[in-house]
Amino acid sequence: MPRSGEGAGRLLGVDVARCLALVGMVATHVVDPRDPDGSLSAAQWLAGGRASALFAVLLGVSLALTTGRREPVQGRERAARSAGVVVRAVLIGLLGLALGQPDSGLAVILTYYAVLLLLALPVLGLRPPALLGLAAAWVVAAPLFSYVLRAELAPRGVASPTFAQLVADPAGLLAELLWTGYYPAVPWLSYVLVGLALGRLDLARRAVGTAIALGGLVLAVGASALAGALVARTDLTAAQLDEAAGGMFGTTPPGEPGWLVAAAPHSSTTLDLLQTTGSAGLVLGLCLLLDATLVRHGLDVARRAVGIVFGAGTMVLTLYSLHVLLRTDRLWPPEESSAYPAHLLVLLGIGALYAAAGRRGPLEQLVSLASQGAARLVRGRPGRPSDRPSAGPAAGPSDG
Repeated sequence: MPRSGEGAGRLLGVDVARCLALVGMVATHVVDPRDPDGSLSAAQWLAGGRASALFAVLLGVSLALTTGRREPVQGRERAARSAGVVVRAVLIGLLGLALGQPDSGLAVILTYYAVLLLLALPVLGLRPPALLGLAAAWVVAAPLFSYVLRAELAPRGVASPTFAQLVADPAGLLAELLWTGYYPAVPWLSYVLVGLALGRLDLARRAVGTAIALGGLVLAVGASALAGALVARTDLTAAQLDEAAGGMFGTTPPGEPGWLVAAAPHSSTTLDLLQTTGSAGLVLGLCLLLDATLVRHGLDVARRAVGIVFGAGTMVLTLYSLHVLLRTDRLWPPEESSAYPAHLLVLLGIGALYAAAGRRGPLEQLVSLASQGAARLVRGRPGRPSDRPSAGPAAGPSDG
């Protein structure tokens, strides 16, 4: 792997983390959130709310990697990369709307991710200190503002945005994507801001991976402990909290301020965002440490094997889309927790085959070509020094 200043190769640790996020998200979709005795299942306890948050943080990391890495691109090159991000967002958003059409029973996340890409455009030129400062303010202010605003907005209509909703009620769809939906983009922007800040660091260094992992652990544990202490002072009952542990629906109930200090999965409260951001940092940091250790000891064969086993992380947009389709009755048996290993075998197997062949996923290839084409149009005639990227690849890891 290229070290600092040695080029712009893929970061295996980021791909591994992305693969783990996919594995976790599939678990929350397939495995029952409750065991037969009514207790929270291990899959829900580990991945509920955390897998999708890890995807969102990695979305920010990918944005950083595709817009200069440690040195944000500026001037015309920033405009070119931004045009590529816009095209990427449009295509991912259209794919999300399309995947909302079949009856999969899932809350498809891609349309929300498209909005997150667009919301991140104004901050692509910021460096880590400014990004982390903005993220700290955002994670406090956005949930509070959302709580006040949502009292004036209509409740979410459907689990997944669709083309029919876009045509019939575009204003309602926008409100859902920004505020009332399952993955509300405005509070969720805090994940992307943190991911952008992390992506601007030298992720190939062991010290950076260690700091991200330890910082994430402290943040996750601290947010959980604080939430537990604050919730005990509210009028929320044990039954309410136990039900919420199985996952809320993107936001807290309007008119019930006690939920603002909870950290229930998919509640988009300040402490939920902090706890899941910390969990994402812990996973990403450990994955980066694994990669750095393999590089340091010259274990190229082992590193190649890891890249193949976790190859699904290089094509999560394609595999997530396939997963949504597999959840429909026409392509897969009825919902059963026992089907989880079969889902993993299909998704990880395809990912491993593509990685072994050194090929990109078909959707990743399509989105990348369109994104790079838009960037070239804005960049203008190639070859002039002012048009060349200052750092980083024209297209990096997929945003799925």
